Amino acid sequence: MNNRYPAIIAYDIHTNKRRYKALKTLKAWRLDGQKSVHECLLTAKEAETLFTELTQIIDPESDRLMLAWITPQKPIFNRGTGHSMGFFAQFFDIR
Repeated sequence: MNNRYPAIIAYDIHTNKRRYKALKTLKAWRLDGQKSVHECLLTAKEAETLFTELTQIIDPESDRLMLAWITPQKPIFNRGTGHSMGFFAQFFDIR
């Protein structure tokens, strides 16, 4: 069964060219996002594929890439003035 689970992909990429390539790749997969943090709904296989694609773009010596699965049973805490909570606000207790 192809269950999709919420995940956050975040990156810190130093060059504009690689950053643009990563953003372009993520736009095909993401539900919502801001700058370098993107919300995705992925199967384990899709996450592996996406992570592999992004790994080929970044320079491991200077860039950072993170994929974090979001556990629906735990509340998500945030601070700031952002108004759009995106897809996850429908399913999670966002404080």
